[in-house]
Amino acid sequence: MRGIVVYRVLAISLVFIILAATSYFLLTRTAGQNELIVHTAVPQFTFVNQDSVAFGSDNMSGKITVVDFIFTRCKGPCPLMAENMRVVYDNFYGNDKVQIVSISVDPDYDSLEVLKQYAIDKGVTDDRWNFLRADMESVVDVCENGFKLAAEDLPGAHSTKFVLVDELLNIRGYYSGVEIASVEQLIDDIKVLSKE
Repeated sequence: MRGIVVYRVLAISLVFIILAATSYFLLTRTAGQNELIVHTAVPQFTFVNQDSVAFGSDNMSGKITVVDFIFTRCKGPCPLMAENMRVVYDNFYGNDKVQIVSISVDPDYDSLEVLKQYAIDKGVTDDRWNFLRADMESVVDVCENGFKLAAEDLPGAHSTKFVLVDELLNIRGYYSGVEIASVEQLIDDIKVLSKE
């Protein structure tokens, strides 16, 4: 009889320990989700946007920026990436502190005129979404060394990541550009950054 009581007490204690540990894990994990770490700083660069205006890291300073690497004739992930980036663009309509930068990984085809038409086709109506062009060597350098993304076999094998950059030009997060749940997390994280 005494053994049964001890067994029940131990079983109940074990259940409480497991519940306490689970609660602690969930609470600390939730609290940490709003903390965006600093990955690395974005280096200085200057490319040209769809309006034939120089645009680079200096234009990102003081703003929250989402960066991706695309090419206009991409039939793979780019259409979905553009659709998801449009969700970000629309979520911050009228907010001049949040901008988007899409860098072409196919400068041989993506002339400034092509990028301008692409911006129009995507419904860009203001200067909060810039499409940039530079020579391939510069694009590869900023992609690999600046944003820490793979840049082999461009344009076809470009990254599908969206990169979140804060007002001080620090990379604060990487998000899948093809998964809506990741894009929703990006939107939440932009809101967190805007309160820092």
